[in-house]
Amino acid sequence: MPLNSALLKTKQHFEILDGLRGIAAIAVVIFHFMEFIYPDYHDNFIAHGYLAVDFFFCLSGFVIAYAYDNRVQKIGALSFLKLRLIRLHPMVALGAILGLCTFVFDPFSNLYNQYGDGNAILMFLSALLMVPYAVVHERYFNIFHLNPPTWSLFWEYLANIFYVFLLFKLKNKIMWLLAVIAAIILVFTSFHFKNIAVGWGGENFWGGGARIFYSFIAGMLVYRLKWIIKSNIGFIALSIILLLLFMIPFSDQVNWYLDSILVILIFPVLVAIGAGAKLSSRYNKSCKFFGDISYPLYIIHYPFLWLFLSYIETLHPSKQQMNIIMPIATVFLIALAYFIMKYVDTPLRKTLKNKVELKNQKLTKRVKVSSEIYQLD
Repeated sequence: MPLNSALLKTKQHFEILDGLRGIAAIAVVIFHFMEFIYPDYHDNFIAHGYLAVDFFFCLSGFVIAYAYDNRVQKIGALSFLKLRLIRLHPMVALGAILGLCTFVFDPFSNLYNQYGDGNAILMFLSALLMVPYAVVHERYFNIFHLNPPTWSLFWEYLANIFYVFLLFKLKNKIMWLLAVIAAIILVFTSFHFKNIAVGWGGENFWGGGARIFYSFIAGMLVYRLKWIIKSNIGFIALSIILLLLFMIPFSDQVNWYLDSILVILIFPVLVAIGAGAKLSSRYNKSCKFFGDISYPLYIIHYPFLWLFLSYIETLHPSKQQMNIIMPIATVFLIALAYFIMKYVDTPLRKTLKNKVELKNQKLTKRVKVSSEIYQLD
């Protein structure tokens, strides 16, 4: 068996964390619908849904450290980066394609005619190659207009690069120091912008770095310190807690430090509890389902949100109509994410992994033959 496969298949799986990731992804979808229906966050029942991204970043730090801290030197930086690309980039590419299609063929908007073929091509290459390109001012000046959630993948990629070349080598004392510095930067970011729903736009781009800097390191420390809290709290209870955190009402007076508290203190604790919580067998399939659809749902939903916004701007439906559309569209997107996961993402990633492993096997054989020839000489 190839080295990277042999190593990766020995690790325990945290099913409850998978399930929570799926719950957070659904919360993001609902939050984005609500942004268009009720632009004022004070009227948004899931006003802190944007913090799901910080939860993702913390989960990512925990999972990456757990999976690779003791193995990355054995598989090497290049293999690590290949594995991360195989895991993440097929859906990034699909999201860019969907974004381009909805931009060009949007029946309710003339943005494509306004910006033209040249900008459409540049936006597509931007989304595909993860190069920020903020150009559409009419719609929030996203750094990746065709598929806005790509902004968080941009920072995820950078975190993975820093991890494989630096972070995994650092001792815990240094990691603690970085966590303190990152927390200070995060608090300043939240104070400056009045919340931490930042990182996605040309005017708040650097805020994304502040968000992942802290949360990724915090997730790593949860694993490094073996801060896995054993408890009988189950998947349902943890899901309710996570959703309630996202549903905290928005307040201009307290929001900047409330965001800081949730991200700096609460989310790492929630990850620690989720990693040690006991999963009832009746929820195995649920956690697997939510975990499986979480990434596809997150990365493909927004092009359809653009269509929804164009529909709102053109036909001006009532709030009642939009509130009916939202749950129906959310169920549709979950079903589409499952279909894409099962018939596109999983088979494609499997094929790419097999190709990489076959190439590694051939390379190993060549090295072995060269060594034998050298010994004979």
